Amino acid sequence: MKVLLIDDHPLILSALQSVIKGLGDHVTVVGVGSARAARETLAANSDFDLVLLDLHLGDANGFDVLAEFRSAYPALPVVVVSASDRTSDVIRSIDLGAMGFVPKRATNETLFEALHMVMSGGIFVPPMEMGSPDKPSNFDSDASQGGLQGVRRSASESNFQTPASIESLGLTPRQRDVLLLLLKGHPNKLIAREMGLSVETIKDHVAAVLRALNVSSRTQAVLAIGQMSQQPGSQPAWSKPS
Repeated sequence: MKVLLIDDHPLILSALQSVIKGLGDHVTVVGVGSARAARETLAANSDFDLVLLDLHLGDANGFDVLAEFRSAYPALPVVVVSASDRTSDVIRSIDLGAMGFVPKRATNETLFEALHMVMSGGIFVPPMEMGSPDKPSNFDSDASQGGLQGVRRSASESNFQTPASIESLGLTPRQRDVLLLLLKGHPNKLIAREMGLSVETIKDHVAAVLRALNVSSRTQAVLAIGQMSQQPGSQPAWSKPS
């Protein structure tokens, strides 16, 4: 596995490189300290398997870089690794196409879990235990509880609820295929083209998926799947039904 790590703090960059190399001898990590260097590296080498991106870069806005890379390299998963764990940053990152969000205060084990999940095709969002439900973290004032509980609280205010498990959704094989492409950030037109169906049919399938998840937007769907994928014994949503 070849990983591009983007962080403008040399000490953090070095520390993260060491941690990620701990995944095994098969892991190669290339570290760069700016968005410009990252662009040049990706332009020169197209064989990266994963990008880890800090949101606060000296020469660019991390969200802009995330959107740029997801557009230019749609098959290359990007995981945000940030000092921030604000609910709004988590949701915005996922909305822009990040396949995961890991606060820098997370443990090495959490980072490893996130990378394994993303490389297996999953979505990783911060687990609930990363923030205390009893005291405010550095979340927005409308979601003052830490970790994923803050995400869940924000989403619940717009009628977001997490189903018990992926298996309980009762999706048809075609709806699961639509969900897979939806999680990759594909718009309805592209999903329709890939599946050989009309846009109206895809809209119906997307609506059915959102109803099954009991959510009202694609971003909430991604967050819901991210939560369910972390439940013990849960079958990944991207797995084909047998």
